[in-house]
Amino acid sequence: MSEDLDCPVPARPEAEPVRGSSRPAVASLVPGLALVLALAAAGTAVGKAFPLVGGPVTGIVLGVLLAVLKRPGARLRPGIGFASKRILQASVVLLGSQLSLTQIVHVGAGSLPVMIGSLVVCLAAAYGIGRWFGIVGDLRTLIGVGTGICGASAIAATAPVIGAAGVEVAYAVSTIFLFNVAAVLTFPLLGHLLGMSQHSFGLFAGTAVNDTSSVIAAATSYGRTAADYAVVVKLTRSLMIIPICLGLAWLVRRRNRDAAETTARPRLQVLKLVPGFLIGFLLMTTANSLEFIPAAAHHGLSELSVFLITVALTATGLSTDLAALRRTGPRPLILGACLWVVVSVTSLVLQFLTGSL
Repeated sequence: MSEDLDCPVPARPEAEPVRGSSRPAVASLVPGLALVLALAAAGTAVGKAFPLVGGPVTGIVLGVLLAVLKRPGARLRPGIGFASKRILQASVVLLGSQLSLTQIVHVGAGSLPVMIGSLVVCLAAAYGIGRWFGIVGDLRTLIGVGTGICGASAIAATAPVIGAAGVEVAYAVSTIFLFNVAAVLTFPLLGHLLGMSQHSFGLFAGTAVNDTSSVIAAATSYGRTAADYAVVVKLTRSLMIIPICLGLAWLVRRRNRDAAETTARPRLQVLKLVPGFLIGFLLMTTANSLEFIPAAAHHGLSELSVFLITVALTATGLSTDLAALRRTGPRPLILGACLWVVVSVTSLVLQFLTGSL
């Protein structure tokens, strides 16, 4: 299943420490990380040979293929989980070294019409199509916010607000991940087919792809400028979690006026909605804006960031759980497909209407 950047990291069981040492816990990461790094290195080599595909896309495909052939065992999972979350967070922080605060303000403001329009249409479609399919309210809400905002992170933030069941969360994340992979593989080809510029594709990826990892993968394979643009659009879009969760919390309060726990939940959640990696990204961007990062270091930091992205996406591919999708039935999956198409088309139409396509 998909692991987004700003999704809360579940606690992992760690090996029992020996005499206060953290070595066993660190050692438990090594087998999984070694596998991920080997596949990422192969993906990077293929990406350099076929730049249109790129290392991140190759890495996630290699990970999915291996997961289908043989699911990683318990010994490998700690390292894979670390790579899919922490290393991807580090890669986005490094992306901040390529941007300035002026760019962030300009890109964020310029993307608002497309971003908000796509989100509103997605949520409306989730409600209408979901009811038509007879999908329960919480599940269609999770798939709607996951598609419209930022994938697994939006689902993780929304689930406790609306009191969604664990099985609904699992299905929603699995559905979102499936279409993340589809977007990574098809959007760059669509962009070239439509003759989209780097900025236009960056806006498209940033508003129409779900998880941050998949946005970066799709945009990086299209071009460095597209990736820089897309990540800022996506991070701005991720902040939409806050008003959406507050709105849902208000609806829950109205539905459960007598539940004091539900009433207190929104305030607690707000503090958890701004991810630490976003703060790191902004700090890195501030340092670059103030010219604390030497120009000579930009290329190396950019290459390192792309490799770390490839590592993280390879780990995400290794985490694929196809059995979870088979167990949950087709209707929510069809809803996810409908919303994926709706958001993609809406983003392109709004870009055309605003003159940014």
